[in-house]
Amino acid sequence: MIDYPAARAVAMVARTGSFERAAKALNVTPSAISQRVRQLEERLGAVLIERGTPCTATERGAWLCRHVEQVGMLEQDLLAHLPGLADPAAPAPRVTLSLATNADSLGTWFLPAVAAFTHATDFLIDLAVDDEDHTAEWLRRGRVVAAVTAIGKPVPGCRVVPLGALRYHATASPDFVRRYFPDGVTADALAAAPAITFNHKDGLQQAWIRQALGASVPHPTHWLPSTQSFVDASLIGMGWGLNPARLVADHLAAGRLVELIPGAVLDVPLHWQIGRLAADRLSGLTRSVVETARRDLIPYA
Repeated sequence: MIDYPAARAVAMVARTGSFERAAKALNVTPSAISQRVRQLEERLGAVLIERGTPCTATERGAWLCRHVEQVGMLEQDLLAHLPGLADPAAPAPRVTLSLATNADSLGTWFLPAVAAFTHATDFLIDLAVDDEDHTAEWLRRGRVVAAVTAIGKPVPGCRVVPLGALRYHATASPDFVRRYFPDGVTADALAAAPAITFNHKDGLQQAWIRQALGASVPHPTHWLPSTQSFVDASLIGMGWGLNPARLVADHLAAGRLVELIPGAVLDVPLHWQIGRLAADRLSGLTRSVVETARRDLIPYA
């Protein structure tokens, strides 16, 4: 049998980042939380919590956390039909859902979709942000129940729904373009012009170069891990970068930004992947995500 008090202790430590905060959330002492976690780790012969600041779940611990989420959803369904089972003196249980998305979706369309779902339910959200080519790995490792991803092939145990494409424009300030691209966008010009890159997983700039020129071009770059900073850095002439169409439409219309090659957009198809065990109970979340995406993204064949 599963030791659910210990499993909930592990999940709460991972959720809050510390044994002390987990103890407060579960209304027990920190020593009780520590004992439960340690005994479960000894029973399984595996580390479930990586001790540190903050504490985080190991891969095996993450699987246990997702199971606790599933149990919480089942308990919510049961209490909705049998409210007499609930302890009237205890606060109503709330389930936190772990989701993953890419930063540009979060900065454009995804947050309104999640907000609509939270307005209609009492779920809480724990949102992880990663590159769209890597969010599927969060599903594979059991760290989230659903994710926005560029991967269309189903992760084992997941359902996939196409969402559309997030459109990007290669943009820079007019002064930057006059300085680095006086004769147009060429391989030599790109090799000298500083780009703006989100992080080491970000391949959008190179994808656009390959699409525009038919080959990769090594180039200097600034590293700015923020969707809004991408736009701001482009506006002040720090470099060129791939920005979501929704965030730069007004700047392009006003001439504060220009496209490196007019009309040469990059469309990145996105998909919603959700664990099959949670899919039916979270149909409202999927519906909200799909409806918002299909309203705000570009249709993609």
